[in-house]
Amino acid sequence: VQLQASGGGLVQPGGSLRLSCTASGFNLDYYRVAWFRQAPGKEREGVSCISISDGEAYYADSVKGRFTISRDKAKNSVYLQMNSLKPEETAVYYCAIKLIAVPGCGFDNMDYWGKGTQVTVSS
Repeated sequence: VQLQASGGGLVQPGGSLRLSCTASGFNLDYYRVAWFRQAPGKEREGVSCISISDGEAYYADSVKGRFTISRDKAKNSVYLQMNSLKPEETAVYYCAIKLIAVPGCGFDNMDYWGKGTQVTVSS
């Protein structure tokens, strides 16, 4: 079982990045997938999540209108398109999964975490 986050990097304020979260060794169809971020000295926060089976998505207020989460069942992957990035969004971004019996989104009690990918927003 492996969960791999990728796509981070250095971007200027106002720029965009697309993060990918790819699962191997299991099928994401019965999971919710969430993106979290943790900046130095700050608590980890939930950014967005998606219920794979029905596509229901949720966004933290701070990213609504700028971030878009999507899924590709064929590639067993979830993506986070991040636009209009701000310097305060510099953080390590993680994806995590939770096996769910009922479709829906949330950030609690995730079952498995992937290694993070660094996003740096700076001029």
